[in-house]
Amino acid sequence: MGTDCAGAFPLDGEGPVREVTLSPFAIDTFPVTNRAFAAFVAATGYRTESERFNWSFVFWMHLPPDRLDELVEDTVAAAPWWCKVPGADWAHPEGPGSSIMGRENYPVVHVSWNDAAVYAAWAGKSLPTEAQWEYAARGGLVQRLYPWGDDLTPNGKHLCNIWQGEFPRIDTAEDGFRGACPVDAFPPNGFGIYSITGNTWEWCADWFTTKHSSTSAIDPALTDNRELTTGNSRKVMKGGSFLCHASYCNRYRVAARTSNTPDSAASNIGFRCVENP
Repeated sequence: MGTDCAGAFPLDGEGPVREVTLSPFAIDTFPVTNRAFAAFVAATGYRTESERFNWSFVFWMHLPPDRLDELVEDTVAAAPWWCKVPGADWAHPEGPGSSIMGRENYPVVHVSWNDAAVYAAWAGKSLPTEAQWEYAARGGLVQRLYPWGDDLTPNGKHLCNIWQGEFPRIDTAEDGFRGACPVDAFPPNGFGIYSITGNTWEWCADWFTTKHSSTSAIDPALTDNRELTTGNSRKVMKGGSFLCHASYCNRYRVAARTSNTPDSAASNIGFRCVENP
C-alpha cells in the first residue's frame, strides 16, 4: 500500500510503502449509479445534503455558456473553475434544467460522505476503508501506478476517464468523454472491478491523515487514521476524476489520495460500497 515513486505528492501522505493484511471483503463491481441511488431515494425519501443546502459545485465548462451568469452564484477563489450552482444535486447534476435522464448508468454525483454512508447502511454495506479500496483498485498488481500497469495509455489506448488537453480550458476528450461517463465505459481491472480510476472520486470510510507507519498492519482501524491532535475532520477520497490531468491533479494513480469534509459534494465525487463478512 502507498508509494514512494517519482511524481507522487509527499504532502498528501502517499508514502511510505507499507504492507497491510486485510480480512476477506467484497467490493461493488461498479460505483453506485444514478439508477441505484434513485431506487434508494424512492424507497426512503432521503434528501441529500446538496438538496438540503440547495447548491453544489459544478465544473464551469459543463454549464450552458448562455446561462453561466444565471446559474452561478459564486466561484472558488483558489479554483475558479468550480462554480457554486443553486439547485445542483444528484438528480440535477448541472443545476436547474438538467437531469439524469439518459445517465442512469453513470456514477451518482453530488453526494457527500454523509449521504454515501446513509446509502451504504441502507444497502446493508459500508464504505470501503482506504486499504480495502487500494487493494481492490490494484487488481492483483504490486506497486504499479495504475490498475493495469505503469503505462497510462498502453499502445495508445485510454483505459480511464481523465482530462486530456490543457486544464482547465481545453478538453480534447481523446478518451471519448467530456465529464463523467458510464461506469462500464472502460475495461475492468484484474479483479473485474470497473471505473476504479478516473471518472469520479470515491469516498472512503477513513479520516484523512498524512502520518503512516512503515510497520505492517492488519485491518487498520478507522480511528487509527484520524489526526485527533490536529482536529482533522476530513475524509479520504481515492481514484481521481474526469478533471485529473498531469499538470493539475495527477491523482488517478492507485496510491494517490486526497480529502474533503464529510458534508462536501461536487459533480465529480461519487462512491462504491463494500461488504465485510
